[in-house]
Amino acid sequence: MSSSHRPTTQIHAPFGRLITAMVTPFKKDGSIDWDGVAKLSQHLADTGHDAIAVNGTTGEAPTTKSSEKLEIIKVVKSTVGDRVKVLTGAGDNETSYTVEQSKRCAEAGADGLLIVTPYYNKPPQAGIEAHFRAVADATDLPIMMYDIPGRTGVAIEEDTICRLAEVPNIVALKDAKGNPASTSWVIQRTGLPVYSGDDILNLPLLSIGAVGFVSVCGHTVGLQLRAMLDAWFAGDALTALEIHQKLLPVFTGTFRTQGAILTKAALELMGLPGGYTRLPLVDATDAQIAQLREDLQAGGVTLN
Repeated sequence: MSSSHRPTTQIHAPFGRLITAMVTPFKKDGSIDWDGVAKLSQHLADTGHDAIAVNGTTGEAPTTKSSEKLEIIKVVKSTVGDRVKVLTGAGDNETSYTVEQSKRCAEAGADGLLIVTPYYNKPPQAGIEAHFRAVADATDLPIMMYDIPGRTGVAIEEDTICRLAEVPNIVALKDAKGNPASTSWVIQRTGLPVYSGDDILNLPLLSIGAVGFVSVCGHTVGLQLRAMLDAWFAGDALTALEIHQKLLPVFTGTFRTQGAILTKAALELMGLPGGYTRLPLVDATDAQIAQLREDLQAGGVTLN
């Protein structure tokens, strides 16, 4: 299929095409494994990534302190340098905290912000819009909105996204809504760069105009995801489909329980520092690890 039939392939990808939401490796005592943070970010930089997103859901942001988040930015930035961009989650369900944390993240060296919809308090659309505008007004950093109603309890509605897309430094949307029909309309109406936030929907979202992925499975299959992206944007939809189908066991297997738990287990199986989780997350059981090993091997991942 030629790109002339897919005009949305001309949408700029402001953070590149392949981004992974990085886990935060903890030691058994709950402290951060800083050597592990550096090693993981190096691994991602070496496996086809354009950017790394730290301090997100997969990074266990709900259980890391503000000061830890800032240090993670600094360590990852010092490790990868200018090779890849470093995005950071700074979102909270309190707007004033989100604004101040966004400023601190900029000072720490982040290249962009990943701002999730305020969660738990279920604000109306007017409140969601005001929240994002307040953050955008407070920083010069480019912002990727993060729409994941399954976690936040409320979606960013199409009209709200379209209004926010007009804000100069709101430059992208991470879409984990699981509603390609709605996302189709957002892309058609705004041309806003959309990143798939759900690995099993990566290829379907490319087909409606997404520019790339904010992946979890990029920890384990980054090179394959890069190959899928390269094939798709070269007009080779068949190869992209073949890669998608081969990776289905990985996409499914990584999320049999909470994604950070099994991603950390997968990294350990690959000889990389996944580390432990912090409560209320719990480490994968022996049975879960055995199933994960089968899933990863079925998807072609080389394990130790």
